[in-house]
Amino acid sequence: MKKILALVLLFLCGCEYVKESVDLVIVNANVYTVDEGFSKAQAFAVHKGKFIAVGTNEEIRDEYTSDHLVDADGRTITPGLIDAHCHFYRLGLNQQLVNLTGTKSFDEVLQRVEQFQRENPKEFILGDGWDQNDWEEKEYPTRERLDSLFPNTPVALSRIDGHALLVNKAALDAAGIDFTTTVEGGEIVKGPMGVTGVLIDNPMQLIDSIVPAPDLETRVEALKDAERLCLNHGLTTVNDAGLDRSTIELIDSLQQAGELSIRVYAMVSNTPEDVDHYIYQGPIKTDHLNVRSVKVYADGALGSRGAYLKKPYSDTWGHYGAMVTPIDEVEDLARRLAISEYQMNTHAIGDSANAVVLRAYTTVLDDNEDRRWKVEHAQVIDSVDFKYFGKNIIPSVQPTHATSDMYWAEERLGEERMKGAYAFKKLLDQSGIVALGTDFPVEDVSPFLTFYAAVTRQDVEGFPEGGFQMQDALTREEALKGMTIWAAYSNFEEDEKGSIEVGKFADFVIYNKDIMEIPAQEIPTVMAEQTFVNGLTR
Repeated sequence: MKKILALVLLFLCGCEYVKESVDLVIVNANVYTVDEGFSKAQAFAVHKGKFIAVGTNEEIRDEYTSDHLVDADGRTITPGLIDAHCHFYRLGLNQQLVNLTGTKSFDEVLQRVEQFQRENPKEFILGDGWDQNDWEEKEYPTRERLDSLFPNTPVALSRIDGHALLVNKAALDAAGIDFTTTVEGGEIVKGPMGVTGVLIDNPMQLIDSIVPAPDLETRVEALKDAERLCLNHGLTTVNDAGLDRSTIELIDSLQQAGELSIRVYAMVSNTPEDVDHYIYQGPIKTDHLNVRSVKVYADGALGSRGAYLKKPYSDTWGHYGAMVTPIDEVEDLARRLAISEYQMNTHAIGDSANAVVLRAYTTVLDDNEDRRWKVEHAQVIDSVDFKYFGKNIIPSVQPTHATSDMYWAEERLGEERMKGAYAFKKLLDQSGIVALGTDFPVEDVSPFLTFYAAVTRQDVEGFPEGGFQMQDALTREEALKGMTIWAAYSNFEEDEKGSIEVGKFADFVIYNKDIMEIPAQEIPTVMAEQTFVNGLTR
């Protein structure tokens, strides 16, 4: 009304109406705002890092002017994408390790390690990304050939899910691991000749303790490498699922200095000293950093048979997996966090681990409070346990796990348990929202593969034909919400990001294709042509 009155007065006095000058104007765009009505727009204006108007071309052109006017030429724009579960810092560090992703045999693993060491000699060789499920021989490798190639240099090669390590004798000796060593919450795999070199879950910490810590320059480079990869794929916020205090403080210092622009929702690693520090200090919130949750590991991973199941694995007699964090510790931590301001975000893969976590959450949370605790992965759920999900217990899932695991998951679980596995739609119907992530670098960093897997339930090779358990596929609208506004909600950030609305941060992405309308098989070819954080292209 005030603006209309001003226009009338200007008309009566013969004065020219002066448009408001802003930092950026976008016009002629195909904008999916992801607001409450999932409305579309053609244009918007940005000033001081926030959206100040959203509407038609005419509305925005009539009211605003800018030295930075972008004609989108009909291209699609969405809010900046949020990865609700990833390992941002690890992604950056992995750029400096032996890349074992995609290896098709143990021979190829060894070849890559040898080549890396020739080109980048290290006193301690680290690698990441092997997956025995992709090999013709699907059993765990053993250390003998590593011992032969590297008799004096410690080697530690992480399985793609981060829940198993293959190490050589030099590494075992340095860590003091032998046939008599025992560690709760995992396994030191042993065979007729002794320790095989494979460590699953908690025993890996014995190796971690002897790996030389990266220096400051390496850590900064890792964070910047990770940011570059994420921004190139349209990610403007990342939820890092497990960071120690020193890394969180380094991220904060880089952000404050303007050297890191990506927004980070940091889950504090579940170590006594870090948990004590942050609970005492309380949540930390800046425009770029949000520290208000603790990341807990209930069990291991399905691919390494570390997921904790109610009944034995279908492909391994008498093996149930294991709790990484004992049940009583999960319950104790839940009680402690319930009286703090912190969320509890717990990795749970197997149906037994999920049951433990869901019941611990339900016991300590008041249904009338707004707590938004998360179950990270929520991968295999017994039919009797879906009822625990709701407004205070949110599933945070990774759709590409459903497609990459399909080659072997039923062998692990059997037909009956598969009915409650990767059940994204059922989880959405129960809880009202579902937050979507990639779990990179376990999976590819591309959020477009996440989107594709969510709606087609297939991998890029078209497997399985017709899609896996399509009753649990998400619609494109649901998938986009899961990567924007629902992910923001799960972080208590829905009032500042996740949609293109007045007053929110001007985080958005311009695409080469309309991800909401193109044929499904084209979704993996979508590219983020430009990614904006605070209205600035990155």
